[in-house]
Amino acid sequence: MTRSPWPSLPANSVTTTAGLLAASLIRLATIERLESPSRIAYLLRRMCFFRGGSDVVKTPLIGALLLIIAFQIVPIGKLHSQVPGPDRHEHLTEVACVDVPPEAKRPEFGCFNIGMVTGLHFSQPSVYWYLRAFPNRKAAETAKSATGIVVEEDGRVWLSEFGPRNTAPRRGKAIAVVGPLRLPPAKSYSAVLSYAVMRPGDRSRVHLHPGPEGWYVLAGEQCLETPAGADRAPVGGTMTVRPNIPMQLSVTGTNLRRAFALVIHDSAQERGKPSDWKPSQVCRATARDSRRRRRT
Repeated sequence: MTRSPWPSLPANSVTTTAGLLAASLIRLATIERLESPSRIAYLLRRMCFFRGGSDVVKTPLIGALLLIIAFQIVPIGKLHSQVPGPDRHEHLTEVACVDVPPEAKRPEFGCFNIGMVTGLHFSQPSVYWYLRAFPNRKAAETAKSATGIVVEEDGRVWLSEFGPRNTAPRRGKAIAVVGPLRLPPAKSYSAVLSYAVMRPGDRSRVHLHPGPEGWYVLAGEQCLETPAGADRAPVGGTMTVRPNIPMQLSVTGTNLRRAFALVIHDSAQERGKPSDWKPSQVCRATARDSRRRRRT
């Protein structure tokens, strides 16, 4: 047997100390929910060698290392919970839909205004948003009315039209009908179409709009909290909210959320503004519970 160059201590005292340290380390690792507490035990075994049938620790250096690891295991566990992963990142917490100049590069994540039409007039108190897809922009522009909006996102061409129920365009592939969108009294309206890319845990600022807002979820899922409670929409789902309702939108689940949002508002007012309302964060609590259930 190869003799170790390390000095050894009496087996009875060292073995007891090493065993206590090993048990403590594994116990701490379990409490802190590290992925593999057995790895720590493996490392401890590697730090020991067998001589004459007794476990003899390589001291004093290895004993000091064991103590250092014992003191550091709790901070390491806390850091582990913050390591970036599929649903761990620096959350966006004040997302607002913004205009991006044509010459500017659009950020990877956020909410961006991609289309607008003004001077709209409606004879009914509520309208519907008809979303259709086309194989190319020329086909969409040909089908578009004077008040329609054509955009290109997610590798597809989209046409948005607004009007009474059962007045959907006949061309293109029908994707969604969002509504009813209840309109406040106004001389004329503006419609602003936005596109958002947000990660799980991201959320909007607390805000309201002077007109109704509707959503169509392309991917992921979202949760909208208002004073009335929480409403949720999965991929392929739609959602609406009435004018002047304070709200906060959160991305739930574990997938990237991509969605269209449409606000139709009084042309004499801004699209939206911050609100002093304080949400209860019920959407965030629901998201945490969902992720916890998936892990167990």
